[in-house]
Amino acid sequence: MEDKIKLAVVTGPTASGKTALAVELALQLNGEIIGADSMQIYKGLPIATAQPTLEEQKGVPHHLIAFLNPDQPFSVSDYVSLAQKTIRDVWQRGKLPILCGGTGLYLHSTVDCIRFDQSAAGDDVLREELMKQAKADQGESLYRELCRVDPDSAKIIHPHNYVRLVRAVEVYRLTGKTLWEQKQASRQECRYQLGMVGLNYADRSLLYRRIDRRVDEMVTQGLLEEARQVLANPALKTAANAIGYKELRPWLEGSLPLEECLENLKRQTRRYAKRQITWLKRDERIHWLDPSAVDFDSLVKEAKQVLQKDLSL
Repeated sequence: MEDKIKLAVVTGPTASGKTALAVELALQLNGEIIGADSMQIYKGLPIATAQPTLEEQKGVPHHLIAFLNPDQPFSVSDYVSLAQKTIRDVWQRGKLPILCGGTGLYLHSTVDCIRFDQSAAGDDVLREELMKQAKADQGESLYRELCRVDPDSAKIIHPHNYVRLVRAVEVYRLTGKTLWEQKQASRQECRYQLGMVGLNYADRSLLYRRIDRRVDEMVTQGLLEEARQVLANPALKTAANAIGYKELRPWLEGSLPLEECLENLKRQTRRYAKRQITWLKRDERIHWLDPSAVDFDSLVKEAKQVLQKDLSL
């Protein structure tokens, strides 16, 4: 029987410090990083999606970040296929693959080796009808339906995230199962030996302050111009719905002052972080660490010890 691939995972909500921790772990454990963020996959969106800069990468190879044109269709199934191939390639070169990101669906579908068969593929006609319905009333009726049939998914899916909202309702209508139930039914035998570390702040206000500070830094880095370019391109519909762009549309259209739009962006990002935590906390395999409880070197040491133990390094 083939030995399992050792796979490290670094996760947590947005702005929690995942990237810095993953990079330092990669340097100390001879690893390479595979991104697990549903928006960082796109080219040309470095600021709003908080893609790590070359300086932040510190020479550590990064995969599945800024590799896809924003107008290209890309599914969870596509991501899992690429991620698993990349993990295998990194491992076969004698390096430790480190999956780093906060998109729970990407992470769990990958580490649990979810099988995406035809029954999970969906129905194009139904999906198109649901998308029209979502756009007609800003997702309100579909979100009410989701709250009724799949309340767990409703807790972590924003009503304006039409792609995920439509997918959750579509899965239930086609299969009679919630997203989580379908995911559990689609599990295959895991091919990985896992070591999973998550970052979360015991005092949530500390995370929220980090989020607010990150938004301010993004503006300094050129977020407004990036948003202007994305929202002006009709081909970039998926990107335009990302947090960081859609909140700035009223300012670009002259209907709201910039300060109000930025406050809304911070508020929506905080809500997104809360949904990420809700999703990730369901996984009992994750060892949670509080970045505010220790200095960075001690945090790295704690995370490294967890991975060394769980991965037998």
